Amino acid sequence: MTIDNTAAAAETSASSQENLSEIAKRHLVMNFTPAAKYRDAELPIFVRGEHCSVYDENGTRFFDGLAGLFCVQLGYTHGAEVGDAVREQMAALPYQTTWSVAHPPAAKLAQKIAELAPGDLNRVFFASGGGESNEAAIKLARQYHITRGESSRYKFLARRVAYHGTSFGAMSLNGMTDVRKMFEPLMNGVRHTHNTKRYRRPEAETEMEFTQFLLGELESLIVQEGSDTIAAIIMEPLQNAGGSLTPPAGYFQGVRELCDKYGILMIADEVITGYGRLGSWFGSDHYGFQPDMITFAKGIASAYMPLGGVIASDRIIETVLDGPVGMFNHALTYGGHPVACAAAVKNLEIMEREGVVENVAELSPYLGEKLAGLAEKHTSIVGDLRGDGFHRTFELVTDKEAKSWTHETVGAAEFVGSYLNPALAEVGLICRVAIDAEGNPLVQVSPPLVMTAADIDELTELLDRAFTLAIERAGI
Repeated sequence: MTIDNTAAAAETSASSQENLSEIAKRHLVMNFTPAAKYRDAELPIFVRGEHCSVYDENGTRFFDGLAGLFCVQLGYTHGAEVGDAVREQMAALPYQTTWSVAHPPAAKLAQKIAELAPGDLNRVFFASGGGESNEAAIKLARQYHITRGESSRYKFLARRVAYHGTSFGAMSLNGMTDVRKMFEPLMNGVRHTHNTKRYRRPEAETEMEFTQFLLGELESLIVQEGSDTIAAIIMEPLQNAGGSLTPPAGYFQGVRELCDKYGILMIADEVITGYGRLGSWFGSDHYGFQPDMITFAKGIASAYMPLGGVIASDRIIETVLDGPVGMFNHALTYGGHPVACAAAVKNLEIMEREGVVENVAELSPYLGEKLAGLAEKHTSIVGDLRGDGFHRTFELVTDKEAKSWTHETVGAAEFVGSYLNPALAEVGLICRVAIDAEGNPLVQVSPPLVMTAADIDELTELLDRAFTLAIERAGI
């Protein structure tokens, strides 16, 4: 008797697709996901992607205005080509460490990253993601100073509202109180200084005056803490949390001068800004400053595989290697994983071949122009539009003078949860919507870097429709 498994397989496949939302809600613990998603709301199930869009299990298309999570630089079209590189590497060498040995993907990728990185940042330590990368940078900075006989340098300076990860050390660097406070006490010796948000600064303040204020506050903090106790300052070139916060003119150059003056290392957290998001390979280059280390993740492999790391100067690495320990005293089982590195090598090859970074530089003004027009159209809720490259944020307010959301009947959380998020889902647009530390809704777009002018038009149209629906339904 011959058994036809085709129908059974099809039935099993169909059955396995049933109630995936309920299965996920029952068994999958999700990242930063409100309880309502687990209990009441339908959980979207995305099954495929193409260019700048993803499709759910019902075939509904959504424009991915967030590039996954600020990371799918190539969009969703090049998976097969990257997959070929992954398959070849899996067949040749699926795993090997970088503990006392090396392999071709890690060596070639490290060389390529060094070619792209600014200045003498020629040494690469691989991790699996952004938080791990910042953990590694913390330890490298500490070991560097200890090796030089300055073990008193254990403190780190970061900025208010900044996000650097969720592991113990990385979370300690966070300036987001709500993320860190329930896990405190965390790593000792982290202090936070002003970020570069201009909205709500005095109207008459010039850009140079703002820069001087920021640098003056930072230097005051350095002196107050004791400059010989500070190991490093960590900052994103464009700060993501708080909403696409760009630096005023001369700011990072001034931070670099303070670091040199007081013997402090300067770490650029480029987990988001690295690999093209601002129209340059690195945000450090984009804003014209030279850090001692760059941490990276996300865009290095367009998130097709998990990968991150630290790019450090020759001076730092050689000091550590020549020290009494004789090595960087840190390790990760999956650091420099050959398959992840092979995916990243291919990703960078495609980005160069397709002119992806140049595309961002070329279309950034057009994106800014279209979003500015949208802000002007929806002045009833848009208080500020800011950002750079393919990373932009609307800050929503109802009181323009106070620059805050103070609607008498619809609170900020209600507007986001009951009106704006449903409107975005209805029109088919994914973007980041959150309530900031000051109580205002933020709407953030950070799309794939392969976005075209036509895609920008569609993104703007979808956001326009969502804003219109939310405003009308909320009665604002």
